[in-house]
Amino acid sequence: MQLGTAESKPGELVTGWLDVTDLPTGTPERLPVLLAEGDEDGPTLWITASIHGNEVTALAAAQDVMKENLESRIRGTVVCLPNLNPAGLRRTDRASYYHGDDPNRYFPDLDAEGSRPPRVQELIDGRIYDAFAESADALVDLHTAQVGSIPFAIRDRVLYGEKRSEDEARELADELERLVDAYDFPVVNEYAADEYVEENLQRSTAGAALNNAGIPAFTVELGGFEVVEEDTRAKGVTGLLNVMRELDMLPGDPEPTGLEAPVEFPVKRAVHPHTDAPGIVRHRVEAGDAFEAGDAIADIVTPHGERKATVESEHDGYVVGRYHGVAAYENDPLASLAVRDDGDLVVPRERE
Repeated sequence: MQLGTAESKPGELVTGWLDVTDLPTGTPERLPVLLAEGDEDGPTLWITASIHGNEVTALAAAQDVMKENLESRIRGTVVCLPNLNPAGLRRTDRASYYHGDDPNRYFPDLDAEGSRPPRVQELIDGRIYDAFAESADALVDLHTAQVGSIPFAIRDRVLYGEKRSEDEARELADELERLVDAYDFPVVNEYAADEYVEENLQRSTAGAALNNAGIPAFTVELGGFEVVEEDTRAKGVTGLLNVMRELDMLPGDPEPTGLEAPVEFPVKRAVHPHTDAPGIVRHRVEAGDAFEAGDAIADIVTPHGERKATVESEHDGYVVGRYHGVAAYENDPLASLAVRDDGDLVVPRERE
């Protein structure tokens, strides 16, 4: 296996660099690469992390799974890029300083062609995409979520239409479900298809791998950001090893992480609820709390502490994480929730 300057042989773990663009200062922008190649042939699993530069538990989990003589234990190859956004890492910032927007929305997409030349982040993401599309049999993309967030795995909906038939999409969705279940984190389905495309999530790392390249891929959220949460990092490593076991790259059955969903019904991501009244947010719930439709999620108070409004949920579900900060304007969202999901996981890309 070769990626950038890293070139492995059977029974080796090697490191190197993947140059993705040249900087105005005359040096290349380089991504760290680790390759672990087993003595026996087998699948190729890609692990990517920290495309948001302040999501450092993801970075640490990706680094640490590539230890403990992994190359002597696996069949096949593990390709690990523990930091997809060195520009963001330098500043402990979610975005890079190329554009200042989300670097995880520039991967290739069927409908992404525009009249203007691609900007540098789109070029970088395209080069990363080309590398995993050529070799990956599965991909896990590691992130973190809001302050105090619980860990969970995001399962994207599989789109069909021009790219693949409905039967092909269902086969891909079954393979994806097998790997997500093996990771053994609470599973939150991605937004409904219309919102998914509206938010450009088909152009995220896992979204492009799944819905463009046809690779079973999913996203893992490893708690909060900017500091490494050691307990969550360890569970994240266990989940990655579980995926290798499910792919028959490692012997044995997946090991439990000890994480359980707060509710028994299927859920999807929701940016909810929103507040009509501006003011100071005083949350009534914490990450991991279950709720029912009509339950209060937060109060909005004046600068003097007087209650202006109580914001309720319209859904059953549980709290994934609360948004950073307490100042709210009209129609601002207050939390990231997992709410009841009765929708199909295989959907047409464009609905009539």
